[in-house]
Amino acid sequence: MSMQDNISDMISRVKNAGIASIKEISIPNSKMKASVAAVLKEEGYITDYSIEGSGVVKNLLIKLKYHNKSPVIDGIKRVSKPSCRIYCASADIPKIRNGLGIVILSTPSGVISGKKAAALNVGGEILCYVW
Repeated sequence: MSMQDNISDMISRVKNAGIASIKEISIPNSKMKASVAAVLKEEGYITDYSIEGSGVVKNLLIKLKYHNKSPVIDGIKRVSKPSCRIYCASADIPKIRNGLGIVILSTPSGVISGKKAAALNVGGEILCYVW
């Protein structure tokens, strides 16, 4: 069975692993998922990520980050879906939890956080909110 929304699957797995206090998760790899994981690492929400496997079958291994036995990722929400794409201009990038969270965007400059997109003055598709 083919999966319709890969990013939503990744978000669900990260959210469920945080609730279950699992240190590492392994998900099927894609370039978009690896880019989202790179943004999460850059912003300090996960410890590390790596791509394991060879050939066609590769997995993305994500190591979650915890502080005082609670996950650093308190919440993560998918915004733009395959059925309804949500876009924003550089001036309209939303603030999550009054600046305590981040928004992850898919822009012409790649998958980047909202702060970086505002600095580069680019807009794009809102992938998810993380807080």
